[in-house]
Amino acid sequence: QVQLVESGGGLVQAGGSLRLSCAASGNIFSINYMAWYRQAPGKQRELVARITSGGSTNYADSLKGRFTISRDNAKNTVYLQMNSLKPEDTAVYYCNAEVLIPKKYGYWGQGTQVTVSS
Repeated sequence: QVQLVESGGGLVQAGGSLRLSCAASGNIFSINYMAWYRQAPGKQRELVARITSGGSTNYADSLKGRFTISRDNAKNTVYLQMNSLKPEDTAVYYCNAEVLIPKKYGYWGQGTQVTVSS
């Protein structure tokens, strides 16, 4: 199993920046990829960014250029750097990890609130 602990959420003014962290523990070597999702009130949960064990990344088209996903293997941690934040970025942000061993399964963090004021 994998445990995910998120940090870094909070309140920021429009145009500002914020960095979210997600620390993984447990069977970390079984992780295929890690990702960030977000869900705003009344909206569906959407993929923000994904990074694979090989280091390749994917982003939501609307967010590419403002958000960057990265990882620190020594700390077993992935980050989401968010720049030029807008009020519409306000949402609960969730960390997700997919494993393939012993079988394909997804783990979720508890979620962290990001609020962007105008």
